[in-house]
Amino acid sequence: MSAPAPALLAVSRLEKVYPGAEPVHALRGIDLAVEHGEFLALMGASGSGKSTLMNLLGCLDRPTAGRYLLDGEDVAGLDRDQRARVRNRKIGFVFQGFNLLARTSAVENVELPLVYDAALHSREARSRAVEALAQVGLADRLEHEPSQLSGGQQQRVAIARALVNRPAILLADEPTGNLDTATSMEILALLQELNRGGTTIVLVTHEADIAACAGRIVTLSDGRIVGDERVAAPLDAAARAAALREVAA
Repeated sequence: MSAPAPALLAVSRLEKVYPGAEPVHALRGIDLAVEHGEFLALMGASGSGKSTLMNLLGCLDRPTAGRYLLDGEDVAGLDRDQRARVRNRKIGFVFQGFNLLARTSAVENVELPLVYDAALHSREARSRAVEALAQVGLADRLEHEPSQLSGGQQQRVAIARALVNRPAILLADEPTGNLDTATSMEILALLQELNRGGTTIVLVTHEADIAACAGRIVTLSDGRIVGDERVAAPLDAAARAAALREVAA
């Protein structure tokens, strides 16, 4: 019998302390594993440590102590340049702010992460950007600039940009924070669709109805995991979005 595949993401005894006259213990011995194909929501109030944990998972910062394996690679001790290479190869980011370049088309925004791949021909980069935009339902908006797109469409462009490097994991930090409720559900429906297609997703949120769309909810408080539950029947975001649109019509 073959051994089970290792977790895509695994941290053990992860700690983060911000130094100062009174050191801040943002994370206190976190143990967490995320399997391939999971959709996990990280929940917690402000100051719970969820954003710090997201920064560490995204290789945007280094832990004070502990181990972090990403796709089998120990990344906890990497320096800044090494972390940047890991981020570009293995992690896609979606943030509350869309962070799109103004006066730049959707397809050009999505191509940006591919600029750092010297081995990739420009035609291949364009083809992958077009493919990513089609994947998020924007095949007819390739040449539109951000000012010509709705908030939900801009976030779809940002998601396409996160996917274009075909990352091992997608990290979404409050991705619906700037959107109305119906549009938020449409974005979550897209994330659910991507997850059903095999994309591993970790979503940070402080809203219970957003977390309910995930298949697993991990709750943090004071730098510790205080809850880890499987969601038997995640909220159907597409159905919820349709119901909200119907009420508003």
